[in-house]
Formats: sequence, structure tokens, C-alpha cells
Amino acid sequence: MSEEMKNTAAEAAPETAQESMADFEKEIDASFRRLHVGDMVTGSVVSVTEDQVMVDLGTYVGGIIDKQNLSNDPEFNLKEEIHAGDEITATVIKMDDGSGNVVLSRKEANDKLTWEKLREMMNERTMVPVTVLEAVKSGVTAKLEGMRAFIPASRISNTYVEDLNEWVGKTIDVTVIEADEAKKHLVLSGREAARAKEKEAKAAKIAKCEVGSVMEGTVETIKPYGAFVTLDNGLSGLVHISQISRKRIPHPSAVLKEGQKVTVRVINKKDGKLSLSMRETAPEEAPDDQVPAYQNSDALTTTLGDLFKDLKF
Repeated sequence: MSEEMKNTAAEAAPETAQESMADFEKEIDASFRRLHVGDMVTGSVVSVTEDQVMVDLGTYVGGIIDKQNLSNDPEFNLKEEIHAGDEITATVIKMDDGSGNVVLSRKEANDKLTWEKLREMMNERTMVPVTVLEAVKSGVTAKLEGMRAFIPASRISNTYVEDLNEWVGKTIDVTVIEADEAKKHLVLSGREAARAKEKEAKAAKIAKCEVGSVMEGTVETIKPYGAFVTLDNGLSGLVHISQISRKRIPHPSAVLKEGQKVTVRVINKKDGKLSLSMRETAPEEAPDDQVPAYQNSDALTTTLGDLFKDLKF
């Protein structure tokens, strides 16, 4: 070995030794870590039997998980699902099984992680799909992240739900509105997602409506300032009182009634709203302040004398 290589090795050796010692110190600290009931720990699976899983926790004691503490799934197959070397997270439920092992529960740890995730979904108003399982009193049930959830009848959709049974088997988007781990209450709502979808669909329809296009519609409601018209494509727009007739009118009801079929032109679309006009599709009419000029006619020849000739005084 050259002198230069010897010097390089000598310089590197102290640093390597220091790094190894630091790593060793961390392992020592971890091995003497004190565990408590309720702690969530992560370890490596050492072995798997028909009814138990042995876990290396990196501490002075090992961990053991009985089959009943692994999963809520009745069809869970321990030997097919878990293998030596797998990383597993579990909760300490007992400090000693009588043989010096810490008793763990992956099922309880999963529940804690699931409730944390559900609370996060609630705080972030995350929309997720669920399938309605059954109709119950005042609502329906579903499962989210493996947890049974309740959807009140008033929250299934953004419209009134008359028959709850019609929703069984349907998949709907929901948000979490209550996630109470202590009470095991998980409440969902499909209303917000339904409103968002309706808003998106409306925006898409409005985008297709071109300013200047003529459409047919039905007068929905009449207000002092105008009339709301439902178009054949399902959208609704306002015909301002100034856009109803070429003549001045005291109130929209003077020329319109609810349920009346009308022809309108789209004159503006802004902020998801349509402005419509009837006057632009109406035939030309003489304005109120322009009275047609008097037209003379040979047929109008009655004189004042003719009107009074048969009267007797």
C-alpha cells in the first residue's frame, strides 16, 4: 500500500469508527426503550405459526400477536397474509404474556390509524365513494375504511329522498361529517358531493350556451323585477323586466304567467348565471309613446248633421 493510501485510510478510520459507535448507541437506546400499554410500535416479523406472530421490536423484549388480535376480517388467513420479514405496526395491550413477551394487537393499531385517517378526511372535506349497504331508520348504512358508517336520510343527496330502499346498492360520493373514535360514531354526507356535481354539470351546460342563441323555455316564477325561465336544456335564467317586452310594462305579470311557454335569446352569461331577453325575439312593435298617425278614409264620411238629424228636441 502506498504512503498516500495509508494516510487516506488513517484519516478515514476515526470518522468510520465514530459513525459506527453512533449507530451502536442508537441501537442500545432503542433496545432499552420502555414500552407502555397503549403505545404504538413497529417491528419486523420473526416467525409465523397457525395462531401467533412473533415480532422483533428492536427492544430488550419481543412482541407476540395472537390470531384474534390481527384482523377484524373473519376470513383472514394468518399464514397467507403475513410472512417472516414483513414490517408490522401494532399496539401494546399487555406488558407480559407470562413468557416475557409483550402482547400486541395489530387490529387495535389498525383501528387507531383508521380513525386518524377518518378525522383527517373530515377536516379536509375529502370526497370518497361508498356503497350503500342497507336502509335503516332515518337513513342508510355504508362502510368506509372498514368501519360501519351512517348516512342520514337528509344527507344522502341534495334533494328530498322519499324511498331509502332505492339507494341500497348504489355507489355515491360522500364526505365525513363526524368521526368520533370514543363513541365509534362515523357519519357521512352525500349532500356536498351531489351539490358539487350539480354545480359542475350546470357550469358545463352554461359553457355550451352561446350568447345570441335563441331557445325555448317555460316561465318558472315571476318577480317584480323580472321572470325566471327554465330552458329546455334544464338551465334557468332571468328575463329582466326591461327585457320582457318592447313596450313599457308595470309588472312582468302584465304579460306573463307561470307555466307559459316563451322564446328567449341568451344575452349574457356571468358567474354561472344566464341573462335572457324576450324583447329581442319579439316582432317589432310601436313603442307606447309613439301613437300611429291618423289615417283619413273615404269610408269615414259621417257629418255632424247626420249624427243629429234623427234626434227630436
